[in-house]
Amino acid sequence: MSSDPSDSSGQRPSDSGSHLERAAALVLDHALTHDPTLGDARLVCVDGPAGSGKTTLADRLLAAARRRVPSTALVHMDDLYEGWDGLGPELVARVKDTILLPLAAGETGHHRRWDWYAGRWAEELIVDPAALVVMEGVGSAALAYDDLVTTRVWIDAPRDLRLQRGLDRGDYGDPAHWLRWLDAEAAWLAAERTRERADVLVDGTGACPPRLAG
Repeated sequence: MSSDPSDSSGQRPSDSGSHLERAAALVLDHALTHDPTLGDARLVCVDGPAGSGKTTLADRLLAAARRRVPSTALVHMDDLYEGWDGLGPELVARVKDTILLPLAAGETGHHRRWDWYAGRWAEELIVDPAALVVMEGVGSAALAYDDLVTTRVWIDAPRDLRLQRGLDRGDYGDPAHWLRWLDAEAAWLAAERTRERADVLVDGTGACPPRLAG
């Protein structure tokens, strides 16, 4: 489970297995049937609003990928936001410059981890080169490095449900923080046209099957 509030739901949507496993299989098939975009690697970005199930889907994707690719790496955007107001151009530049461009060159990526409890930057995390890199979190499929992304995944759920999942987290239950974040991410995702650019669409409630966009 992710350590920060922006995507952790407290309740894992549709985590009975079959729905997210189907979604993970569809995402992996899409990625592996397209040419590498991150140097010799493929980059999958799992994006969508907080509480929709991005972290859980990314975990399922990695589990499926380990049976089909030689190496994998996972990046949580949660570790990169500078707190509740950390979504923006500076975040995108940090992701591109310190993680993605080095990986595209076959080098090790790195970034500092934001400590949500202490409210400050903590230790440096290393991202080793891998055949498949999965990056999950709000803003992960940014336009600024769209050419480096192989597969863009959009996962969503109704706002009220996502908010409730966030508030159900006892350690991150301040409604003011959550409401501010939900408004900020909605504006960001709309400006980035994240859903419109997605290759795979996933219903975070499990009510509808995952599908390829278009």
